[in-house]
Order: sequence, then C-alpha cells, then structure tokens
Amino acid sequence: MEEKEIKVIDIKIFPHRYLKPETSEKVLNAIYDLGNDIVRVIVHGPSLPKYAYYGPARGMPVNHPDRKVIKIKGEEVELTVKVGEIIVTVPFEKAMEVENKLHKICKEHFPYGYDIYVGAFTKVKPTVTDYLKYGEGFEGKIDPRLIGMADPNVKLSSGVKMIKGD
Repeated sequence: MEEKEIKVIDIKIFPHRYLKPETSEKVLNAIYDLGNDIVRVIVHGPSLPKYAYYGPARGMPVNHPDRKVIKIKGEEVELTVKVGEIIVTVPFEKAMEVENKLHKICKEHFPYGYDIYVGAFTKVKPTVTDYLKYGEGFEGKIDPRLIGMADPNVKLSSGVKMIKGD
C-alpha cells in the first residue's frame, strides 16, 4: 500500500538582524501556536560552538552570551546557532493563510524589518545522504519531517530537536 504524499511548501522568514535568544523564543512559540498548519520549523544562522574548533584556543570553551537554552512549547532547546532565518514548512493549501499569520508575528517582533519568501527551500524527497544515514527502505519507518535533514557527520540528537505537535 502506497502512502499518500502530502504536498508542502516552505515560507522563509528573513529578519533584517540576527535574533537574540529571547526574541527567538517568542517568535518560535508564536509560530508553533499556529497549530496543525505547521509541518516543521528550521532555524538557520552562524554556529555558536561550545568549544573553539581551531586556532590557539582550540578545545577551550566558548562562552557566547547567545548560546542559551530556550523553551519552545514547554520543551527546552539549546540554541546552537545565532538565528538569522526561519524556514516554516506548511501544507500547500494552507500557505497563503499561514503567510498572513506569519506577517503579523513578524510585524510584532521585528521592528527593524524582515522579508518573507515562499518557495521550496528544503528537501521533501529522500536524498542519497538519507539512504546512507538510515539505510534502504527507511521511508515509512522515520518521521517524514526528518527527510532531507540528514547530516552524515552529526548525531541526530545534536543536529535536530523534535518539538511535539498538537
């Protein structure tokens, strides 16, 4: 029996400044409050490493003030990036409605401006890396939100945080 494929589209929110952890927490909670219209949310930005990867301080802790634990829908999430863009994946038929709601959220939280783009910014079909990470025939065995998110060099627990939906 074949699974019914859900058609999705991405909405990219691009604030004109990097977000502080407090603002990130408020915006992400507001996005998740939109309910079942949200398939997944991805945050992008420059890395906030725990330890220096190279240079004379290699291996020393990096005490960046923006590497904090925030609460999203009651779950603690450690910010490992300085939030520079947010990609919200939604069902195709709900895109216009969700985009309007996201504009309201952005106007409230980003007084310095923002841009919103609608398009395909994430993978929705299995990639070669997915097959390398999960093995053949994995499609029906994992959460479909994880497709296209595999990084062969990162443990899943440190690269992806699943927030329980409604």
